[in-house]
Amino acid sequence: MSPRGWAVVTLAGLALALVVVTVLLIPWHRPPAPRADQLAALGDLPAEQVARGREFRAALRPGGYASLVVGLLIALALGLTPLGSRLVELAGRPFGGHWVAQAVVGGLAVVLVADLVTLPFSAWRQAVLTRYGLSTNGWAGWLVDLLKSYAVSAVIGALALLGFYAVIRLAPRWWWAFGAAGAAGLVVLLSFVLPVLVEPVFNRFTPMEQGPLRTELMAMAARDGVPVRDVLVADASRRTRAVNAYVSGIGPTRRVVVYDTLLREAPPAEVTAVVAHELGHARDRDVTVGTLTGALGAAAAVVALYLIGSWAPLLRLAGVDSVAQPRAFPLLLALVTVAGLVAAPVQALISRRVEERADAHALALTDDPSAFESMQRRLATVNLADPDPPRWEYLYSATHPSTVERMAAARAYAREAGR
Repeated sequence: MSPRGWAVVTLAGLALALVVVTVLLIPWHRPPAPRADQLAALGDLPAEQVARGREFRAALRPGGYASLVVGLLIALALGLTPLGSRLVELAGRPFGGHWVAQAVVGGLAVVLVADLVTLPFSAWRQAVLTRYGLSTNGWAGWLVDLLKSYAVSAVIGALALLGFYAVIRLAPRWWWAFGAAGAAGLVVLLSFVLPVLVEPVFNRFTPMEQGPLRTELMAMAARDGVPVRDVLVADASRRTRAVNAYVSGIGPTRRVVVYDTLLREAPPAEVTAVVAHELGHARDRDVTVGTLTGALGAAAAVVALYLIGSWAPLLRLAGVDSVAQPRAFPLLLALVTVAGLVAAPVQALISRRVEERADAHALALTDDPSAFESMQRRLATVNLADPDPPRWEYLYSATHPSTVERMAAARAYAREAGR
């Protein structure tokens, strides 16, 4: 069988594995959150809070969707015309046109152009966050964070590009197989590395101080059977007034992170409800499952790029002879951009189901639906959420249940528990 035939078989196998993992490990059964309870919860929220949240989201929406559209257009312009391949050539020319220079410098130049084109929309978002009082960062801090983000992305991107095109040169007929394995391995590696090496670039993390709250959280984790390395506090307040918490890492790098803003805004019972939600992610191995699906998806993407990218009409549009050339990187980037936009609703749906399961876990673990519901009210108020967003937007991009869904889930739990 030819390498292309093996690639087709491999892609089919990866797609099947991804479907099986998604079907078996993603919680498709939804906890009850009746629409009647959602509407009742919406009616219980202060009208001015709902109006301000919707006004804030409406202010963000034009820049957010314009950024998606412009980003797609620039990716298509660079990938489906000779413009991108020429940019790669120009970036590599000062280094004698060596393939390493084209792969690394040229690839990063293409990504930088795309980032710079959409930079005004990032500034728009920062302006809206500042106007509504959610950002505490200031423009100087925003710029520093932006440069840090570019630097981290450049390091990771340079290593990935160098490795990818080195594999192509070493195994020109079977690079897609080695590249798929490398992409999957990179996803797994980043799951371990990002929490301990990259997150501290943007925030300072300190162990939660000793006291009743920390004692309760660690006891709750032990009661839940979840090995947690530590409960850390992130200095989020230097950037935002938003409240949040999350779990990151796998195995020895797993930790629960709580924003310092959450500790300032919420009483202990509500903080406990949030951490119980995060423990649900750890108990159900959501980070591990996400890493597994991400690794399978990355491997499948590399094989698909090999198959689709070798289609002659696409190569002619891009002005390249082969998808394996560094000059073809803009074409690969365009294909990945389109795939990402198409896959967004599915990824959002999966994320919502996972978050709903974590909510159900928090309710069962704390057995305190009142604290859970009041926490959702606080999250919506402080974070300026639209508690019941437009259906089209919810289905396309919402990674969490809406505020009224989460409040309704708490009310349904309370009824079942006889509260």
